[in-house]
Amino acid sequence: MMRAILIKGKNILFKIIKWFFILSIASVILFRFVPVFFTPLMAIRFVEQMFDPERDIQFKKDWEPISNISPLLVKAVITSEDQRFNEHFGLDMEAIQKAAQYNEKHQNRKRGASTISQQTAKNVFLFPSRTWLRKGFEVYFTFLIEIFWSKQRIMEVYLNVIELGNGIYGAEAASQYYFNKPASKLSMQQAASLAAILPLPLKWSPVKPNARVVRRTEWIKRYMRYSEGLEEK
Repeated sequence: MMRAILIKGKNILFKIIKWFFILSIASVILFRFVPVFFTPLMAIRFVEQMFDPERDIQFKKDWEPISNISPLLVKAVITSEDQRFNEHFGLDMEAIQKAAQYNEKHQNRKRGASTISQQTAKNVFLFPSRTWLRKGFEVYFTFLIEIFWSKQRIMEVYLNVIELGNGIYGAEAASQYYFNKPASKLSMQQAASLAAILPLPLKWSPVKPNARVVRRTEWIKRYMRYSEGLEEK
């Protein structure tokens, strides 16, 4: 009797694992071609808006191909979030090692090392969580998108789903909301200021920046000029 139960349980577990792999790989391949219009984080934020009287209920998101997004914003987010984006295969081991060393010395001020690929995988396929299980799924989906998507596609999806304010998602919606212009027309200052608020988009603003946002914006602009030889526009 017990043997039969164990065999049945093993078969069920095998089927669950098999279908997880099938569906996860199929969804990654699907989103290589299909725009991502909604993510788990967006659903969570919408529910939070409903129960928070201090937050307006709004949802602003417009999908734009990367060809319609300013290259300045691409360079700004790479500068801010993942300077080895074009070199690594999803995980930046050097950044992870540096973050671990920093966190050992600064227990009250943690530093992350998530790449743009990891952030994209987390935003599109997973719910926010700090558990090791969720981190494991994040690594799994990160490798999948690195295998099945191009770097350009990863950046395109990232720039269309990132949270950039209360109910504001993606470069186009943020550009229209904050600057009344399409994402293709962003200046270096505007692109850098959007990249600067990525760590805390619900608390920071590119148009009403606090001192930290101002410093981050200037650092991003300076690095962009030095690394790419750009002139501010």
